[in-house]
Amino acid sequence: MRWLKETNFAVVWTILRVWLGFEWLRAGLNKIDGTFDATGFLKGAVAKATGDHPAVQSWYAAFLEGFAIPNVGLFNILIPWGEVLVGVGLIVGFATIPALLAGAFMNLNFLLAGTTSTNPILYTVAVILLFLGATSYYYGVDRYITPSLRGFLKKKEGQKNNHAPVQ
Repeated sequence: MRWLKETNFAVVWTILRVWLGFEWLRAGLNKIDGTFDATGFLKGAVAKATGDHPAVQSWYAAFLEGFAIPNVGLFNILIPWGEVLVGVGLIVGFATIPALLAGAFMNLNFLLAGTTSTNPILYTVAVILLFLGATSYYYGVDRYITPSLRGFLKKKEGQKNNHAPVQ
């Protein structure tokens, strides 16, 4: 499967990454107008935790009731801006791996809340791109920033290790 990580396929992974980014950006931009309120969604998820075959597990419903609903104001900010930042990061290929992780984490939480929609597709694409590593951002800002950042960190580490021990 190493052939999937070859730069010949980087165009395909870039198209997939940019598509995923536009999906996240579109979702976030529709929510940042200040009218987004996750309260109904969260309460609906808690309601799905009952019955013989609940769509939401009891432990997740307890998390929603005990943390998410009381702090819905925070989630009303985190969700839209998180979606926008994930989208922008994926579109330009900046902080690609953190953006993929954040997007997959949001998809996982939406799935745990009992919402299928496009979440399995978006989650799967994010996981595939995560497994591809640097090939997923071969055509992106990270391709140029990552080597510089590694050099900077190695230089800082070298400076830290060059200090004489105190006796």
